[in-house]
Amino acid sequence: MSTERVAQLEYSEFQAAMLDEEKRRRKAAKIVAVLGHFLGRDKDVLAGLTVADIGCSAGFIADELAAAGASRTFGVDIDVPGLRKAAQRFGERVEFVCADGTALPFPDGSVDVLVFNHIYEHVVDPDAIMAEMRRVLTDDGLLYLGLGNRLGVMEPHYKLPFLSYLPPALADRYVRLSGRADSYYERYRTRRGLRRMARGLRVWDYTFPVLATPAAFAGAELFPGVIGRVAGGVLSRMPRPVLRALLPVVPTYLWVATKSDRRPAGVSLPQPPDPVRPL
Repeated sequence: MSTERVAQLEYSEFQAAMLDEEKRRRKAAKIVAVLGHFLGRDKDVLAGLTVADIGCSAGFIADELAAAGASRTFGVDIDVPGLRKAAQRFGERVEFVCADGTALPFPDGSVDVLVFNHIYEHVVDPDAIMAEMRRVLTDDGLLYLGLGNRLGVMEPHYKLPFLSYLPPALADRYVRLSGRADSYYERYRTRRGLRRMARGLRVWDYTFPVLATPAAFAGAELFPGVIGRVAGGVLSRMPRPVLRALLPVVPTYLWVATKSDRRPAGVSLPQPPDPVRPL
């Protein structure tokens, strides 16, 4: 039987990837580049903006957001050991706050940019966190969403094929048999479920722009080396209807959401960002 899901405290203590500084900073560079394209900014992408990284853990992404020019940067998490490490290293330019994402310590409409990167599958109530982020986001603010897809074939945390396809009890058994964990905590959603989760926001999909032009988005880790160059070349020339047909099984979606009618202001791309049809 699958155990009841509760908040994952001290996540960085048992998930080593959260302390992989090089990898986290590469992810941050991609996030900043996507935000920069949407804003139409090449330098000081976040200048003059209040920014918060929701689920910041050890603070590497929050530190890069501050370095991108943010006037004020917050890192929010319930991971106390991670926050302690973050504050020791980056506390001079990032304000770290221990708070639950369902009760963010910000006034209504006070944050210009929110980052919620590969967090939703770990939390108990992602819909409640989305509602809170909508509350604190300014009217013309941006919400960056890195979202794993339940129908991605290879589960990213345990590297087990089709793990996220299974119901919880079978997924628990699968990870135990693999020897990689005692239970499977993560809960992914399909693209349709993620569209429902983002209801009330206008969403632009940057998944294929990043995959087709990784150098423009510091996203080379997605398809490294020769494979990456070949994949990027193929994707950059692929007809849009073919790409859209692949969307249900893409492993990760990269979305930028806003409460307003704001549109991407960056340069034209071989595969431009697409609006995500709301549910």
